[in-house]
Amino acid sequence: MDQPFALTSDLKDNCLVIATSGYVNNVGGEAIAKEFTRHFEKGTKKIVINLAKSKVVNSIGMSFLIEIIEQLEDAGGKLVFTDLDPAVEKMLAIMGLFKYAGKEPTVEDALRVLTSRK
Repeated sequence: MDQPFALTSDLKDNCLVIATSGYVNNVGGEAIAKEFTRHFEKGTKKIVINLAKSKVVNSIGMSFLIEIIEQLEDAGGKLVFTDLDPAVEKMLAIMGLFKYAGKEPTVEDALRVLTSRK
């Protein structure tokens, strides 16, 4: 949990791909939300969040992810999580987030799913 949070983002096939590393807490969650908002305000509605290098998401970090999902739901968009650590995947499942967001093994799989959606 002592690894500092960092993220990278890239637009691929009109989808925003955010890759994180480190602990997704209030700082990490806010950074993800800011990056999402920057692109969402420009019309991007298909989002991939790669959590391969983030092994822990706390409740505050989760609240930011839920907020992103809600904004995308309202706008007809979609979020797909990828490369989930088993503990993070279990937490997302327990919270019922996979009813509203997708999960795929890899970013490439997520992009394939999102680009096939109208």
